[in-house]
Amino acid sequence: MSAVPTGDAAASIAPASSGSPARPASVPAPVPATPVAELRQRFKAGKQQLLQDFSATHPTVSAATRLMRQLAKHVDGTLHTLWSESGLAAAAPDAALVAVGGYGRGELFPHSDVDVLVLLPEGLEPHQPGPLKLAIEAFITACWDIGLEIGSSVRTLRECLDEAAGDVTIQTALLESRRLSGSKSLVKAFDKAFCEAMDARAFMRAKTLEMRQRHTKYDETPYALEPNIKESPGGLRDLQVLIWIARGAGLGKTWPQLATKGLITPFEARQLQRNEGVLKLIRCQLHLVAKRREDRLVFDLQTAVAEGFGYASTRSLRASEKLMRRYYWAAKAVTQLNQITLLNLEDQINGTQGNELRRVNDRFLERSGMLEIATDDLYEREPHAILETFLVYQQTPGIKGLSAKTLRALYNARGLMNSAFRRDPANRAMFLRILEEPQGQTHAFRLMNQTSVLGRYLWVFRRIVGQMQHDLFHVYTVDQHILMVLRNIRRFFIPEHTHEYPFCSQLAAQFDRPSLLYIAALFHDIAKGRGGDHSDLGAVEAKRFCRAHGLPKADAALVEFLVEHHLTLSRVAQKEDLSDPEVIQHFAQKVKDERHLTALYLLTVADIRGTGPKVWNAWKGKLLEDLYRLTLRALGGAKLNMAAEIEGRKQEARQALALKAQLPGTEDALWKTLDLSYFARHDAQDLAWHARALWRHVDSAEPVVRARPSPVGEGLQVLVYAKDQQDLFARICGYFDGAGFNILDAKVHTTRTGYALDTFQVIAPELDLHHRDLTALVEAKLGQALVAQGPLPEPRKGRLSRRVKSFPFTPRIALRPDERAQRWLLSVSATDRAGLLYAIARVLARHGINLQLAKVSTLGERVEDTFLLDGAALQQSRMQLQIEGELLDALAVQ
Repeated sequence: MSAVPTGDAAASIAPASSGSPARPASVPAPVPATPVAELRQRFKAGKQQLLQDFSATHPTVSAATRLMRQLAKHVDGTLHTLWSESGLAAAAPDAALVAVGGYGRGELFPHSDVDVLVLLPEGLEPHQPGPLKLAIEAFITACWDIGLEIGSSVRTLRECLDEAAGDVTIQTALLESRRLSGSKSLVKAFDKAFCEAMDARAFMRAKTLEMRQRHTKYDETPYALEPNIKESPGGLRDLQVLIWIARGAGLGKTWPQLATKGLITPFEARQLQRNEGVLKLIRCQLHLVAKRREDRLVFDLQTAVAEGFGYASTRSLRASEKLMRRYYWAAKAVTQLNQITLLNLEDQINGTQGNELRRVNDRFLERSGMLEIATDDLYEREPHAILETFLVYQQTPGIKGLSAKTLRALYNARGLMNSAFRRDPANRAMFLRILEEPQGQTHAFRLMNQTSVLGRYLWVFRRIVGQMQHDLFHVYTVDQHILMVLRNIRRFFIPEHTHEYPFCSQLAAQFDRPSLLYIAALFHDIAKGRGGDHSDLGAVEAKRFCRAHGLPKADAALVEFLVEHHLTLSRVAQKEDLSDPEVIQHFAQKVKDERHLTALYLLTVADIRGTGPKVWNAWKGKLLEDLYRLTLRALGGAKLNMAAEIEGRKQEARQALALKAQLPGTEDALWKTLDLSYFARHDAQDLAWHARALWRHVDSAEPVVRARPSPVGEGLQVLVYAKDQQDLFARICGYFDGAGFNILDAKVHTTRTGYALDTFQVIAPELDLHHRDLTALVEAKLGQALVAQGPLPEPRKGRLSRRVKSFPFTPRIALRPDERAQRWLLSVSATDRAGLLYAIARVLARHGINLQLAKVSTLGERVEDTFLLDGAALQQSRMQLQIEGELLDALAVQ
């Protein structure tokens, strides 16, 4: 008979496929001396009292430690009573009840699982009918009856050893076993046999690989915005792995014991203990707030947990941000100390301390691919060597990391990196050399951040380490986002990554000073969280850095420009009409020359790609590239001659039609009904597609819908041609909303003959269909929707994400005339949700407002949309106010 322990055990001590334990069916059993109802009440009341006592005091590390021990002790006593009264002591006097996993450590979080092993001597058959089977079932049933949801297994000593030999997770759970009741001699024999069977080297290798796999699952960062306190890098599991490996090798069970063995220093032991205490305290509080076992600091619990610690929101900082800053600093310290301790354990267990050392230079050595300082006091004697560490790391082939000795020295040298260190000309020159090296910036700067050197040298960077971003589209903390942008720029210059962004790689190959882009990446968001415009504040910091590090005037001006305007190219591309020559000319005047334009383009692409996986799409990339090419032509002195440009597009479109075997003049019937704005907003391929699709339908009484895979490689491009009517755009949006499509872009035109010719870029994230099936579906269903009569359907209601609920974004709109005062620009900023564009379209349709252009930009969970409008209602101030009010109502999160 076996069931699986779950939860804080490193893993189950029965095969994972067994699933969670089911409550045993009722069976005849010995009548306990104490009624189950009384035991249930006693257990519940005792646990509740412990939790109340903890909640009644200000939460501290010592209080959390005491609570976990008291909870374990309370469960110990309850299980001891149940063991005695179940008849197991009489049915199997030589058996034992053993705590395993996290419970075996003698500590329990408020809602952690309780994992136990019923250990039997050889020869007993728990599966056979008889007193032993009844007693075991009675014990497990009683545990469930009193509200103790245990993970249990029943094994003989030999079965434990055999299963542990084949499964490292079972081996890990048994490693932390602790006797609760029953035979002392059997438990002693088990401990002895288990230790003799332990292969410390194989166990360490397995746990290290397991940890790496877990880190990969959690994106290799302790700075996730919703971290798992237990499993994320820098979490409690990282500390447990160290103790497990040490225990498996007989090197100690506590941090002081590891210090005694020389694996860590007494200072590191105190730091490990202190940061482990912080993580345990937060996890205890999280369990209490969630009222269940919850190890993720999810958005909707962060504020409640923070308030439990006494944090209060201020004008510049939320209570949850204060809590998360505390968590990130603890997780960062755990990450650093984990590396140091693990490397020392590997050397000790593998016996590699005596491996041959290779001299790199007078200050650094290399051993087994790790960079090691030549003397323990190197940094105290020569503080310049601190930054040199990362330069040597970049320059030396074969170096894959820093040794424990080096990491420890850097950890202890943090106090040396003071204001004098930052002002030292030699250090400033060394920092620039790291930036200017031909390779290795990504890994070097990540390592500098992990070891706290980056924040100590760039003091302004230290302020944004572990800082959350509540803007609904960044998925990393500010420092991690900055390093991600640096990585993205670096990849533009690496030939092996050319296939990712060919155009960016082409531009990067011709750019003269990559280091300037790296500096701009470091500073572009460095002023986040201060209040005010972070672009302007960051530009001041960048200018200060460039002056202090002696950059030439032109280079310093470029860096300052990039930081100040790092959002400008994206804003213009996604919000303004790129067919308007004045828009292009104005932007060209701002960027001034090709060097500034190219640098800004590369930084913009890297920045957008670095915010999160949902922010970038191919359509957005096309808009940015179109703006780059148009601006480059303007900078070259070529004034945008729209007539010549349109004639060129028409000629290219005619060639494309000829390649499709279309007769000459196919396009005439459609083109003679369209004005210049249509040709200005579509490229030649679109012109050809429209002409080919509509040449026989120019006077069609029925709507014409055509769809094709988007030329930019993502989603569909949909053409709608129909007699114009007031609510046409709203009906189209209504169909896309109901069918689960997201609209990325819309170009809306009206022919001289009163037909609407609209083109949409759409994606269908919720539909798992081949593009051929999608095109057929859209062409059929959208056509039906357009001929339907009656009122517009209600928008569908989609589920709001937890992030949107936790960080509500106040919608904003701006309605203003364009520069020629002929049309109106409507800018919308709101939380993204299903049916949003349709809700806007319904308001516009209700007031007879014509939509000429829609630019839809989705930034994670937020949208920034721009619409070009005209209509009589917009000429009246009173109606404008009414429309704006209705739009705000439509944008509000329900």
